[in-house]
Amino acid sequence: MSLRRAVLLPGNGAGDVERSNWYGWARKHINKIPGMTCILKNMPDPVTARECVWLPFMEEMGCDEETLLIGHSSGAAAAMRYAESHKVFGIILVSAYVSDLGDETERASGYFSRPWEWSRIRSNVGHLVQFGSSDDPFLPWEEQQAVADGLQTDLHRFSDRGHFQNSVFPELIAAVTKLKAAALSILHTIQEARAVLQQVQLTLDNRNTSLSTRTQLAPGLPPQDLVYLPRP
Repeated sequence: MSLRRAVLLPGNGAGDVERSNWYGWARKHINKIPGMTCILKNMPDPVTARECVWLPFMEEMGCDEETLLIGHSSGAAAAMRYAESHKVFGIILVSAYVSDLGDETERASGYFSRPWEWSRIRSNVGHLVQFGSSDDPFLPWEEQQAVADGLQTDLHRFSDRGHFQNSVFPELIAAVTKLKAAALSILHTIQEARAVLQQVQLTLDNRNTSLSTRTQLAPGLPPQDLVYLPRP
């Protein structure tokens, strides 16, 4: 699969996402990666971040198999639920969690009304990266570890990032750059394999054409003196 775009899903209550946390900073830096475009929009229903509102909006933004979802906090929950029913290139989860933690707004979002379908998410997502911090004031580490266990993510654990609300996030850019490089490597390998197959096909076609010509020129030649090549 190719990777063409990243869609950044903010946490709820972020306000103007371009100025909130590291979102705008990340968008600018991801756009500098050759072949990448980063989409960052103010989400509808920004406070409650209801699943029934956010997931259709993600479809409108074109989150598909060439898309990397970057979800922070409730945006991470949205990314995971989306991937239960949609194929995407990859997901980077930041401050992800599995339950409403007894919070009314989180409960109203709808993300935590049923068990997570971990196996479906894994089958629909090519790459799963997770960032978490043990000193998060809102999320116990057990919540973040449950995501890592369920999705078997490439987990990057910190002890000093809190809820990842800094204005810069260089490790995220490094992760996106690495995934883009992996996508290009896979694409290059596929192109090389196709070129080899085309060359083999051309060689077989030429040999079979030559054999057909020989048979026509020497129809009485005993079969044992002819070399037969199977047609593909």
